[in-house]
Amino acid sequence: MLYAPESHEPLTDAAWDATRARDAIRAIVADVERVYDPDTFWPANDWDGYQAALPMKNVFVGAGGLAWGLDRLRRSGHAETALDLSAVAQRALARYREEPDIIQGEELPAPVRSSLFMGEAGLVLVAWLLEPADELASELFELVRQNIGNEANELMWGVPGTLLAARVLHARTREERWRAAVEESVQALRDERDEEGLWTQKLYGRSARILGPIHGFVGNVAALDDARGAAEVLTRTAIVEGGRANWPSSLGSENTPRLQWCHGAPGIIATASDYLDEELLLGGAELIWEAGPPSSEEKGAGLCHGTAGNGYALLKTFERTGDERWLERARAFAVHALAQAEQLPGRYSLFTGGIGAALYAADCIDAGARFPIVDGLDNS
Repeated sequence: MLYAPESHEPLTDAAWDATRARDAIRAIVADVERVYDPDTFWPANDWDGYQAALPMKNVFVGAGGLAWGLDRLRRSGHAETALDLSAVAQRALARYREEPDIIQGEELPAPVRSSLFMGEAGLVLVAWLLEPADELASELFELVRQNIGNEANELMWGVPGTLLAARVLHARTREERWRAAVEESVQALRDERDEEGLWTQKLYGRSARILGPIHGFVGNVAALDDARGAAEVLTRTAIVEGGRANWPSSLGSENTPRLQWCHGAPGIIATASDYLDEELLLGGAELIWEAGPPSSEEKGAGLCHGTAGNGYALLKTFERTGDERWLERARAFAVHALAQAEQLPGRYSLFTGGIGAALYAADCIDAGARFPIVDGLDNS
């Protein structure tokens, strides 16, 4: 079986309307503003705050990510905000340093602080992007250097994530230290690649060769900015049935493949659309469309494992092929994601909440896919 049908639901029959989409984006931002508290930031969903010290501060599901997402919506002209986003980011960084919101009871990759998505490095970067300061840049540089040798070998915790941060600082400052940090990170990541072109991820006390963007192969290739040999790996690891394609979460996995951004065809396509074999690209995109959006109750509207994340694969397929049918399908997923964000209990995070759905809908309005963080951290 290519995926679990019970994890998906029928697509809404509501039609795409750009004006309604803009209104929905602004409504999501207004709700985020309304709920914000300068001391506790935003309430955390049980999944987002699992075994962590509240409030959530990190980029993935905390205040840092919301500040970054709101800034991107503002800079792209899709929504204004009355919040002082620089102050939000600075408070989140200060609170993280007082009490990190890392998962307790799990074996985490070291050094934890250097994680782009879950640690201090991501918060320093967001704070610097919103209000550049030499002190922040120097702090980030040390965190990037400290992350060399991290055994995670993936975007969330490891070198690929801090490599993305180093690339942003080098592009903005052109400083020699950042060029050196990029080169050192690239070499460290290449050194960990095996003879089959893959990496072994060491996460939470387990080892696996993962394929998806946040924990595996395609995320590493994106950070390297070098896709040589990557298409062959994805062709070799694809599962194809009846002209439809999906990928296992990791090599050797006997579980039913997932169909969401973090694991499966949506993340593979959204991250590797530029170089993925076109037949596999279309086969995966057709599977995503036929399966329908991830279920509201189980997965929600967001990027990591929700409707917006799956929709980005359809939008990337439009960019690759120029076929307007895929833009129409991507926008249909955006309508569904915005409805989920409105109907479900409020979820305040970049990768699992309404802001992710708003960013996706904004990209559908603009007919251009730029997946948050992975496709570029710099909102300028």
